[in-house]
Amino acid sequence: MALTAAQLQELAEAKAARAETRRPTVPALEAMLFEPVPVLDHGFVRVVDYMGDDAAVVQAARVSYGRGTKAVLEDRGLIRYLMRHRHSTPFEMCEIKYHVKLPIFVARQWIRHRTANVNEYSARYSIMDREFYLPAPEHLAAQSASNRQGRGEVLQGAEAAHVLDLLREDSLRNYDHYQEMLNADEEGKVLDPARQGLARELARMNLTLNAYTQWYWKTDLHNLLNFLSLRGDPHAQYEIRAYAEVMMASLEAWVPAVAEAFRDYRLGAVTFSAQMLEVVKRLLAGEAVEQAGSGLSRREWRELMEQLGRPA
Repeated sequence: MALTAAQLQELAEAKAARAETRRPTVPALEAMLFEPVPVLDHGFVRVVDYMGDDAAVVQAARVSYGRGTKAVLEDRGLIRYLMRHRHSTPFEMCEIKYHVKLPIFVARQWIRHRTANVNEYSARYSIMDREFYLPAPEHLAAQSASNRQGRGEVLQGAEAAHVLDLLREDSLRNYDHYQEMLNADEEGKVLDPARQGLARELARMNLTLNAYTQWYWKTDLHNLLNFLSLRGDPHAQYEIRAYAEVMMASLEAWVPAVAEAFRDYRLGAVTFSAQMLEVVKRLLAGEAVEQAGSGLSRREWRELMEQLGRPA
């Protein structure tokens, strides 16, 4: 991820600015403010603003006037209780805003989380950068035979090289055609004074989905946790999971007690259906339970056995 001289200057000015406030601040997150953390080949995530901290969650749950009204251990216990019992409102009292640069196909998956305020870079008004996501060899995989949403074996040798060549060739060719239709370069300078050029809002439709876009994404803590629980899961698509992992690091800097409870009760936990729980009780009682007599479908049975670390 290379930043231009103008971007570096803008970043330096943002980091140098100081503002007096009575609001609670978090030193660990303050140290991360504005700093772009690289993701994938050209993307990044950076925190640009936030409101609240661990104490704000506790304060909202107790509806108290001040901070530090209870011992830290009691605050931690309350946060863990709230997380364990899925109390959402206290977590909604904290907010965070990110600036994210990401491939368009990742953005389209991400926008499915309709619980944030989003403002995206507009190719109607500006010219897109000549940057495209090309998977690293270890992430270039075939379609999974058992999961229509997942990946299977990693492509090897000549086949992998051919696929990467196609991705690169299509991206560059389509961008060249995009510039030709615009009759402008990346800086907006006219290429051929004798031509008028196509409107930006039309020329953009020729770009490939691995082209990079950018947006500001602001959400409350409750909905950020929902996003991370889905996109930080090992089964999530690698490209969006890479962003979730960077955002998880900012969560741990911002609200460490919440992040600890989230890892314990959401990311590192599993949920059993009533039928699954009944099977677990029967197994604990020493009964030899088989899928056919369990009341579970084959898929449910396989998932349960995976969760229990038992052969299916």
